[in-house]
Amino acid sequence: MKNKQWYETLFENYGQKYDNESFTKGTIGECDFIEQELGFDKSLKLLDVGCGTGRHSIELSKRGYSVTGIDLSSSQLLRAKEKAKREGLKIDFFRYDARKLPFENEFDVAIMLCEGGFPLMETDEMNFEILRNVTKSLKNPGKLIFTTLNGLFPIFHSVEEFCNATIDDGNATYKNNTFDLMTFRDHNITEVEDDNGNKKKLECNERYYIPSEITWLLKSLGYKNIEIFGAKLGAFSRNDRLTHEDFEMLVIAET
Repeated sequence: MKNKQWYETLFENYGQKYDNESFTKGTIGECDFIEQELGFDKSLKLLDVGCGTGRHSIELSKRGYSVTGIDLSSSQLLRAKEKAKREGLKIDFFRYDARKLPFENEFDVAIMLCEGGFPLMETDEMNFEILRNVTKSLKNPGKLIFTTLNGLFPIFHSVEEFCNATIDDGNATYKNNTFDLMTFRDHNITEVEDDNGNKKKLECNERYYIPSEITWLLKSLGYKNIEIFGAKLGAFSRNDRLTHEDFEMLVIAET
């Protein structure tokens, strides 16, 4: 039996607490932006990769869009299904590994927000498999909108200081951050309390990407139009030029 990775353990019994994390508070504004990118076309089929507790899937479904949400965490998906049921929404939520998606040419647009999977994998090859599988799921032409960690940020700033300055009481904390310039991975100790009150202490690492890497990866998958912006929580905008002050980058790519 293989050992669970940190991102699998982190999201066990962590649905309610996850929805209280400070980084989940931008849903409405982020969906406003996504709608603009969709041209308000309700006929489009959307895939929400790493949907977590379904916050973007649910909000977009409430606005009349057809959304399918996938995630690796059973407890996050359970929370998503419960929330959708309360809202009277019919949304397909599936437990899939984003590296092994069963879809092919099924969706017009894929979204992958708030580090739902892409930069969390333990190798660069696994992260690339997520991009490849999501791309395979899209029709041609198709559109991919995602956020990921900006590799320019930790060159100039402390990730630990940034994270601790943006969390609220009861949120996960991040300690002993060390950023490896050779791999562009931030290693840290993440401490969280799950929905059952159990405290977890996890050794985590996340991959930060620089814009030229993202561009190259997406070009290799057949994307022709690739644009990268700064990602402001709850306020995505094409007017935000990416700088080293942005913790995340917003990527919009079209085949």
